[in-house]
Parts: sequence; C-alpha cells; structure tokens
Amino acid sequence: MLGEGPASIVYVYGARPNFVKMAPVIRALSRRLPAERHVSVHTGQHYDAEMSTIFFEELGLPAPDHDLGVGSGTHAAQTASAMVELENVLLAVSPAFVVVAGDVNSTLAAALVAVKLGIPVAHVEAGLRSFDRTMPEEVNRVLVDQVSAWCFVHSPEAVENLRREGVHESRIHTVGNTMIDTLVQMRPAVARSQVHERLGVSPGDYILVTLHRPALVDGPLLADVLSELDALSRTYPVVFPMHPRTRARANDFRRSSASFHLVDPLGYADFLALETFATGVVTDSGGVQEETTYLGVPCFTIRENTERPITVSEGTNRILGMRVEALRDIPALLGETSAAHEPPDGWDGRAAERIAEILAGAQEQMEVRDAALVAVR
Repeated sequence: MLGEGPASIVYVYGARPNFVKMAPVIRALSRRLPAERHVSVHTGQHYDAEMSTIFFEELGLPAPDHDLGVGSGTHAAQTASAMVELENVLLAVSPAFVVVAGDVNSTLAAALVAVKLGIPVAHVEAGLRSFDRTMPEEVNRVLVDQVSAWCFVHSPEAVENLRREGVHESRIHTVGNTMIDTLVQMRPAVARSQVHERLGVSPGDYILVTLHRPALVDGPLLADVLSELDALSRTYPVVFPMHPRTRARANDFRRSSASFHLVDPLGYADFLALETFATGVVTDSGGVQEETTYLGVPCFTIRENTERPITVSEGTNRILGMRVEALRDIPALLGETSAAHEPPDGWDGRAAERIAEILAGAQEQMEVRDAALVAVR
C-alpha cells in the first residue's frame, strides 16, 4: 500500500529456459520502475553449475534474492516443494505482482501460489499450445494462462489459442519474444566465443544436436538416436552437448565415427555460437526452434508436434516425428529447408521493453488507486 515503502515485484524462475526469457524482463522493469523493490526467486529446479550458475554469469543476472533449492523429483514432488517454499516468500514480500515465464513446474507452482494469495500474475510466453496433454509442459501452460492477469504472447496463433480458451482480450498482450531479446544481447559474447576451435569443428559444416525430453532420453529410444546420429556424423560432423541426465544414460554407447562429438553442457554464448553457424540443428527443444527461426538456420525437431507452429510456417523448422530413422533424411532435407528472410513480428530484441511498459502502467494505476483509498480514509 502507498505510504508503506516501495512496492515489490517478484520474478520466479527455475530452469535454464526461464533464465533466458526472464533476464531481459528483469532489466527492463528495473529500468522502468527504479524505485520499486525487484525480488528474484530461483526455485532451484536446475541447480548445478553447468545448468544454472554459468547462465546467471553470462546473462548478467544478479544472484537471486531467494534460492529455494527444490531440486529434482517427480512432477508432484517438485511442484509441491516449490509451492510450499514460494508461499513463504510471497507472504513475506507481499508483492504487487509476480512475473513468471514459460511452462516448467516452477512456473506453474509460482502462478498457483500467487493467485491463491490474491497476487496478480504476469505470464511471459503465454498462449503456446501443442494440443498434446500428455506433455506435462502443456498442462502447465494451460493452467498458468487461465490464472494470469497478463498473458504476454509472441505469435499470432498464441492469441487465437487464448481466445479459444476464453481468456478475455484485456488480458492478452502481443509483445514479441523475450528469448530473442537475450539472443540479440548476447551477440558480442557469441562473436568472442572460441567454441569451434575448442571442439575442432568448422563454422558452417556440422550438425548441432540438443535433446532433453524424457520420451527421447529416458528410455530405449536414446540408443537408437545415438546410433543414427553416429551414422549421420559420417556425412556431417555432429556436435551433441549432453544434459547430465542424458550423459548418464549414454555411458554404454560407443561411437564408431570420430566426427561424432559428445560434449558436456555449454554456456549460453558458446551454444549460441554453435547454433548460429550450424549447417542444421536437431532438437526437441521449443526454445531452439525459435532461436533457429530468428537465425535462419534449418531445424529438425524430433517430436510429433510443436507448440511453436510459427517456426514451421516461417520455413526453418521441420517436424520429423518420433521415428529416429528420419534422421537419415537430414542430408537430403537440408537442401529443401529454407531460411526465414525476416524474423516474425516482435522478434526484434525489444519485447521486454513492451512488457515493462504495460506492467509499469498497471503498477502506476495501482498506486493511484491506493492513494485514493488512503485519501478517503
């Protein structure tokens, strides 16, 4: 309330994609509302140095004000643990609103806790739908959008998805893609990267691979994927930075090609450098589909669907399905996959500024309302 000191804005993140999407929003809102308290909460969903700490350093994020350390676990255990810890934080801070991004369990936990405490929620990257409710992320997206006061979207189909689900127009804001904001900001670091020299690959002559979804890496498909990538590396060198969980499950795999590079997780600048100069990218990541569309790099997605159809309509992304033998078609498909001539509208490095303008305006209106209530009393 007015007269009780500056208001607080809480940002909640928990996994690598969240850091990338949230960093420009924190910077933009801190500039736009310098008198407010900006409180960052890291749930600890990604908690090791390779998957978390290095991203804070490269993105210029300050150390979180609260590190909840929820760690890994089942979806229920992870979400429940985050909710319990987040409730304590939000009760202590009593923020004017809470900002979340993406679709991980930390996002859902924060949105549910905030709305039950009567705190408005702003959802960055709202409205994405794969229409596959077997994906935990899809359930998270739908629920978070339903309880959010502000749904910030970055593509036309996301607007239509929200309308179809009954989200009022006043809650829908087309602002652009904050992940691209970070990519643009990272260009100088990408230019300084020496990752190609370290790995012994030539820019423009390799396939970059990033796979992390349980359907691919937690079961019998992983061995088949690795075998197909090993075979592909005889045509194009393959670079596969492996998630620690994937690495543990791939210990028994033996490469037959020296051009198949299995490497530890990379920092964001090094990964973007590899992505920028790749002949093509094989992925199951939504964020990588978007980055390759902005960069104009052919992308091949090993999934049955995508919540980012704009990457397909732009011509950079092909959905291969879950048939791992489809990886054999990549050399031929590279000649048929076009690069986007221009990024989609709003993918211009200024999405966070638009979000900050909207939320700052809402915060100013709240302060005017509170002042009026104090005057009446």
